[in-house]
Amino acid sequence: MKTLRRVLLLAVVLVVAGVATMAGMNGYYGGADGSGCVRCHEIRPMANDWAWSSHRNVSCAECHGSSFTASVRMHLKNFSRMRLHRAGVVPEQIQLEQPDVAAIVARCGACHAQQHADWRSGPHGVTYSRIFLDKDHNTNQQLMDDCLRCHGMHYDGGIRQLVNPLDREGPWQLLDAVMHDEPAIPCLTCHGIHTPGDPVPSREKRMELRAAEEQILTPSLAFFDRRGGEPVPVGQLPLPRMMEGDRPVQISPDQRQALCYQCHAPRAGFAEFQVFSGDDRTPTGVHEGLSCLACHGRHAMETRPSCAGCHPRLSNCGIDVEKMDTTFRSLESPHNVHSVSCQDCHPRGVPARKTGSAPPPAASLD
Repeated sequence: MKTLRRVLLLAVVLVVAGVATMAGMNGYYGGADGSGCVRCHEIRPMANDWAWSSHRNVSCAECHGSSFTASVRMHLKNFSRMRLHRAGVVPEQIQLEQPDVAAIVARCGACHAQQHADWRSGPHGVTYSRIFLDKDHNTNQQLMDDCLRCHGMHYDGGIRQLVNPLDREGPWQLLDAVMHDEPAIPCLTCHGIHTPGDPVPSREKRMELRAAEEQILTPSLAFFDRRGGEPVPVGQLPLPRMMEGDRPVQISPDQRQALCYQCHAPRAGFAEFQVFSGDDRTPTGVHEGLSCLACHGRHAMETRPSCAGCHPRLSNCGIDVEKMDTTFRSLESPHNVHSVSCQDCHPRGVPARKTGSAPPPAASLD
């Protein structure tokens, strides 16, 4: 009994000490509002960026957690950082590590529940295991560090620390089992939380902007550059000049597409880029000039329902466009949505438009 009492007493002491330590750290760092974060001068640039970002009204703790919500791993790392800081060992650049990113992404759903659910259910919610253990891909293409530029850009190591073996025979396995179900393309791939911008306007204001045909850019849109270790705002990302042979291809001026082109990119050329090279899907034919987001949902990336936005369910010739083979997976598809032309359906010539018939409605870019 005495031994049991001593064990219980020791456990109580440890719990109280832990709570007191966390409370002390919380007080030191300024509590939930993060006002004390800038006591470490290397944190000050991020705090300054946050103060001008669209998330300026969101406290640090809501995204990063507080001392009370942090995991044991995070507490140990924070103590290690404090010890190194006191010793004068200051990092040149502070970056979120993979476990930190996973925790932040989970908290994104607290404010952006619908977008988070759509992302999880769509192709961008894919896990590390689905990407890096894909037999068809790994058999046809060698895994390399460049894979992490778009898939796993927040992973702390290189491809050799993630997958084994690095060959085309397999069987492949993830060296870190924790990564198996982690998202390979998290929210922070396309959203920079600290990028400058005003808070998103109210729903009423957004409706007014749409009525005036003004494009609404989400302020946080940014591509995370793994090499530089920081997000690049969408306004600083270029739209490429695309060609089909010697013919310039018209592309939509929708700046949000600059994000898509970072990963769904054409093969690099000398002074021009050819459509459908690499992983490019710039539309030509009847859909030339449309934005990616005219057909693809912003988070779930759903496409089938988008056809009905411009096409009637049944065309004049009785074809249901949503039952046509419009797949993007093969450019040989009879009606590939990215390259379909009028002649694909009308080999004998495009019939003249009926008198009085109205053109299809323009696709929304939002």
